[in-house]
Amino acid sequence: LSLQQDVIAGFLYAILILVVFHPVVDLIDNFNLTYKYAPLIIITFEMSAVEKVEQQLAALRIARRCAPSEEPAYLLDIDTSTAAQPGSGRFVAVCCSNKSIRVYDRETLHLLHEYSGHPGTLSGVRFAHVCDSVVFTACSEGTVKCWDVRSASQKPVQVFSGYPSNIFISFDVSCSDLIVCAGTEKVEKDTFLVFWDARGITDCASTTKEPLGVYSESHNDDITKICFHPVEPNLVVSGSTDGLVNLFDINKDNEDDALISTCNSDSSVSSLGWCGKDYNQVYCTTHDEGFCWWDMAQLDTEEPITLLHVLDVRESVCAENHGLHYLVGGLYHENAGKLFLIGGTSTGDIHLISCGTDGLSLVGTLCGGHSATVRSFCWSQTDESLLTGGEDAQLLLWKPGAVERSLTKKASLKISSSVQKRVRVRNTSLKSRKK
Repeated sequence: LSLQQDVIAGFLYAILILVVFHPVVDLIDNFNLTYKYAPLIIITFEMSAVEKVEQQLAALRIARRCAPSEEPAYLLDIDTSTAAQPGSGRFVAVCCSNKSIRVYDRETLHLLHEYSGHPGTLSGVRFAHVCDSVVFTACSEGTVKCWDVRSASQKPVQVFSGYPSNIFISFDVSCSDLIVCAGTEKVEKDTFLVFWDARGITDCASTTKEPLGVYSESHNDDITKICFHPVEPNLVVSGSTDGLVNLFDINKDNEDDALISTCNSDSSVSSLGWCGKDYNQVYCTTHDEGFCWWDMAQLDTEEPITLLHVLDVRESVCAENHGLHYLVGGLYHENAGKLFLIGGTSTGDIHLISCGTDGLSLVGTLCGGHSATVRSFCWSQTDESLLTGGEDAQLLLWKPGAVERSLTKKASLKISSSVQKRVRVRNTSLKSRKK
């Protein structure tokens, strides 16, 4: 009974804190609380903050829908520019299955430019972090190209060429915009991470840059994902169909010294990213809908680095009548310090999944937007909005509590399955991490 009274008292004082907005320590002093209530008060406040974010995500509604394109295509990747100054316009770039890049106005979703005529399959799109009008694309024919969306020209302002055998299927740009890195498909016995110096991209138009060098020993199969650290330009992680997720410090002189850690997802990596305080954690999803989450801050300690490993998220998350058919990727909410997963159904429903070290749980489902599989998304921390693109050729902008102005909705497209990504799932023996 005494314990119950203590708990009730703790919650009552926690409610006072949330209403009055005074610091916890001040209230402890003012109301002569014993310090045994302080941890309970703090935990209650943190839970409420996370719950508020989860409610906001679940309340996302369609604010805009792009106009139908004359040539429908799967929307495979999405990225948004960072406004150069407050109030300036922002852009959205979309990588399409018809080998084109489309650039839209961020708020209206009006089409501004379309860059077509790529000789190979596109493997992603990324805006520069410093210059908000510069966008990069990688192509399977062995190049990474840079475009200036302010120009009406169909020609890239910069081309980064790989080696003759390179087939690029992933890439990223460092947070300082100094380095571009692309991952290759395995050709014979070779697979590479290729690096270029990206400085002066708009000052030497129409020139071709040769690679700075390559890493060739750390993966033994297709490199499906590359992701630079959000604030440390020398750190990059790569994921592969060999199941390995490698962390590199590219400031080191050679590949062997650069390899900081190797983690094993036990499957083919489909997406990966950074999260956690100071972005010292790495997560990945796999092509068979698995999920792995590691804490790289524990590399030099005796503590385990694995925070969570779920072999099949579809079996661990209860999505009631909607089901969960696939994962798209991860979303790290900076304000809440919380990691979420984005998944969905073949009929276009989008599931928002909360990640904790104790497991995964469904936060909410966004319905009524897409009519087919969602392939890509992009989260904006600035206005807490979500962009999604899918196999129904629709680009949607979701905002909390929004009301859609246009209710037009296209039927699901039937596009040849040849654009589906080749997936090879392999289990590999655990490679001990390197410190």
